Amino acid sequence: MTVTTKPIELYDTTLRDGTQGEHINLSVQDKLLIAEKLDEFGMDYIEGGWPSSNPKDEEFFIKARLLKLKHAKLCSFGSTARTVATVESDPNLLGLLQSETPVITIFGKTWKAHSAKSLGISDEENAELIYRSVAFLKAQGREVFFDAEHFFDGFKDNREFALKMLLSAVQGGASRIVLCDTNGGSLPNEVTEAVAQVLAVTGVPAGIHSHNDSDLAVANSIAAVMAGATHIQGTINGIGERCGNANLISIIPNIMLKLQRSFSYVEHLNQLSSLSKFVYEILNMPSNTRAPFVGKSAFAHKGGIHVSAVMKESSLYEHIDPALVGNRQRVLVSELAGQSNIRYKAQELGIGIPEKKDLIKNIVHHIKELEHEGYQFDGAEASFELILHRELGNFKPFFEVLETKVHIESSKNAKNVDQAVLKVKVGEEIEHIAADGDGPVNALDKALRKALIHFYPEIKSIKLVDYKVRVLEEKKGTSAKVRVLIESSNGRYTWGTVGVSTNIIEASLQALQDSMNYHLFTLKASAPVPEKTRQGHNQNFSSSI
Repeated sequence: MTVTTKPIELYDTTLRDGTQGEHINLSVQDKLLIAEKLDEFGMDYIEGGWPSSNPKDEEFFIKARLLKLKHAKLCSFGSTARTVATVESDPNLLGLLQSETPVITIFGKTWKAHSAKSLGISDEENAELIYRSVAFLKAQGREVFFDAEHFFDGFKDNREFALKMLLSAVQGGASRIVLCDTNGGSLPNEVTEAVAQVLAVTGVPAGIHSHNDSDLAVANSIAAVMAGATHIQGTINGIGERCGNANLISIIPNIMLKLQRSFSYVEHLNQLSSLSKFVYEILNMPSNTRAPFVGKSAFAHKGGIHVSAVMKESSLYEHIDPALVGNRQRVLVSELAGQSNIRYKAQELGIGIPEKKDLIKNIVHHIKELEHEGYQFDGAEASFELILHRELGNFKPFFEVLETKVHIESSKNAKNVDQAVLKVKVGEEIEHIAADGDGPVNALDKALRKALIHFYPEIKSIKLVDYKVRVLEEKKGTSAKVRVLIESSNGRYTWGTVGVSTNIIEASLQALQDSMNYHLFTLKASAPVPEKTRQGHNQNFSSSI
C-alpha cells in the first residue's frame, strides 16, 4: 500500500456516464440541481456531459456558467479528434472548447485491437492522434485529463502499446492519466499491477474509472488507490451503462473510514445518505434499501441473538457507526425476533414495557404467530406499534368496521367505477356509507374517510403514498393469501401498515384501518371516543350515498 498524505480527487460522472444507464433520464434542470448538490458535498470535478453529442448537454454547459460552485470544477467530455490532419478543425474538440469548462476530459484508444479494427490506423497514427488532440486543447489554456479507454484489456493484450499511448497523452500535456476498465472485467490484483506500472512509467497522477460488469467496480477503485492512484471517477449510486459505474457512495466512506485517507473538500460525511437519496429522487427512482452504508437495511438487525448483542455493543454486528454516513441503526420485528428485538423497538418508540415475566414472552409469541400467517412488520412499523400498545392495554381502536361490501364494475364501453359500502361503528353510533372510486381499494379508502370524517376531522390530512400487494402462497393460485403494505403520510411524517387475507379487499381494509387508527392514536393517545360534532346528521343509508 502506497503511503502518501495527498488527498484523493473525486471526479463525478453521474451527469454524463451515469445517464447512459437504462431507464436513466435527466433534464437540464435536473442536471443543474445535481451539480449544485455534488459541489455542496465536496466533489473536486463534475463531468457535465458531452457537448458535441446532443443539444441537452450543450444547453447544460451554457446554463452551468451561472452556477456559483464553491469547490468543484466543471468538466466537459469528448473523444480525440477523428484524424490527425483535422485536429484543429475537429467538431468534437471545438465543441469541448465552446463549453468553456476549465477542465476537458478526452478519451483515446489504448487497446491495440480497437485502434486497428475500429479506427483502422497504425500504432504510430493512434499515438499521434492522442498527442495532438491533448496538445491542441492544452494550448487553448485548458487542463486536460486523458481517459485511457479499455486500458486494462489493452494492458493485458499488449502492454507495450497501452503504455505508449499513455506516454503520448503525457507528452501532449495531460495532467491526469485515467485508467478505464471499460468492459468492467478486471480483477483487483490486475488493477493493482497495472496502476503501479503506469505510475512508474508516466510520472503523472493516475486515476481509475471502473465499470461494474463483474461487480468489482468499487473493489477495483479501492485497489487502484492502494496502489498509488490519487484520482477516482464514478457515479452516485453506481448508475451507468450496463451494470453501472463505480459507486462513489460506497467508495467515499471506504476510503475515509477504512483507509484513513482524505478528500480535498469532503468535510461532512454524514451527508452521504442524503446525497444518495437526493439523486434517487431527481431520477424518480426508489432508493436501494440494501445499499451498503446508506441503504435503509444497511444497519437493520432481525435475528434475536444479533439484536441482543447490538444492544450491548453495536460494533459487534456493525462495521461502522451508521451516524457517520447519515444513516441509523434499525431493529426489525419478525418471526426471528426475540425479547431483545421487542424491547429495543419499544425503547425506540418510547414505549415502556413493565418487567412482568410473561408479558414480553406473550408479545413475542403473538408477533411470531402473525408472521407465520403472513404478516410482515419490516415495512409496517405502525401496525407493530398498535399491536404493542394493544398488548399493553394502552390502545383501543377508534372505530370498528362492522360490514363491508364492494361492487366491482367492468364495462368495455364506459369508464369503470367501483363502489364500496361500509357499516362503521364509532362509539355507540353507526355510519352506513357508500363511496365510488377508481378501483376497489380507492373506493374503500373514500368510504372509510367519509364514515369517519365527521367524528375525526384530523384524518383529512392523511394521504395514501404507496400501495403494494404480495402473493404469499403462489402455488395455491387465486386462493392464495396476499399481503398488502400501505404507506401513508400526513405531510409531516410517513408510516407503514399491513394487512393479510385470502381476500385482497379484506387485506387492504385491514391496512387502511391500521393507518387511520395509528394517525388518530398518535394525535389523541388514549383520548376517549369523541362525541358527534355535527348537528342533524341523517343516518339514513340512502341519504348518505
